[in-house]
Amino acid sequence: MKRKLLGVIDATTYHEDLEDLLTHRSLAALPFAGRYRIIDFVLSNMVNSGIRSVAIFPKMQYRSLMDHLGSGKNWDLNRKRDGLFFFPSPIVDNDGNKIGSFEHFAANMDFFKRSTQEYAIISNCYTVFNMDFRPILDWHRHSSCDITEIHHENGSSMEMYLIKTSLLIKLLETRNETGYTCMRDVVQDFDHQYTVCHYDYNGYAVMIDTIENYFSTSMNLLKTDVWKQLFLKDSPIFTKVKDEPPTKYVKGSFVKNAMIANGCVISGTVENSIISRGVKIGKGAVIKNCIIMQKCQIEDNCYLDSVILDKDVKIEAGTHLTGSARSPFVVRKGMKQGALMNS
Repeated sequence: MKRKLLGVIDATTYHEDLEDLLTHRSLAALPFAGRYRIIDFVLSNMVNSGIRSVAIFPKMQYRSLMDHLGSGKNWDLNRKRDGLFFFPSPIVDNDGNKIGSFEHFAANMDFFKRSTQEYAIISNCYTVFNMDFRPILDWHRHSSCDITEIHHENGSSMEMYLIKTSLLIKLLETRNETGYTCMRDVVQDFDHQYTVCHYDYNGYAVMIDTIENYFSTSMNLLKTDVWKQLFLKDSPIFTKVKDEPPTKYVKGSFVKNAMIANGCVISGTVENSIISRGVKIGKGAVIKNCIIMQKCQIEDNCYLDSVILDKDVKIEAGTHLTGSARSPFVVRKGMKQGALMNS
């Protein structure tokens, strides 16, 4: 298996509906579930499937992604042979046109030609799921397929493809003649000469592409049945390890149905919410149905309902912020929100 399957993560996607959360980061680095980034899921799935060579192709705002991944040590990918490869896009399009992932891949053609893996699994970076790719490889090899596209049980494409590495190289080399810019172009072309098969995956999977979708998927993690489908004992989701003290719950605080990471100080009320590392919640503050990212400060007597606070946000004392499940109130990274701003 180690020499059969190459992992390729296409992190070039940008969803405009997530703009408020992507100003300072790529989609792959979007925080999720209090201590993870979105890319942790597909990357962990690859590692758990025995893949030991993974290439990541980001397009923009990739500093936070590089900081999160580091050498790949937390995924056991800091290796002398194979391991984690990071290929930022060398392509700048001054006309604002969208450049497909094939152009990005082709700029690093030597990587694919030197790889020893016979097959490649190409995946997007923004799906929350827990999947073993090994059964798909076995199915693909015995089905005489050129390309296997993974579908969810509802029939929609998960934008994940299994293909021989040699065929992928051919698609990259002939992209100017065929006009293919990505794998989706290939499988949707009725005139191609390849055998495209569909593999149905019936496990939990959600593609994060809007603020509403991000919010609802996060809130669903507070349901035990959903959590158990995603975080499996035999197939863990790995992430960057940070050594921080346990969370401190001040006398008089109240917490109900919440996920709270390390290093927080909770003096108020937290219900139905996800709280990331290093968050401080003041006395008399009430946090309901919220996603609070790393190192936010919420001062005394604030009221937040259906709110997303990006990292390093400060909410001044007495501030009331209210959104809804379909339209959560979003405060961008590093901003300050005060009571007078909402009057």
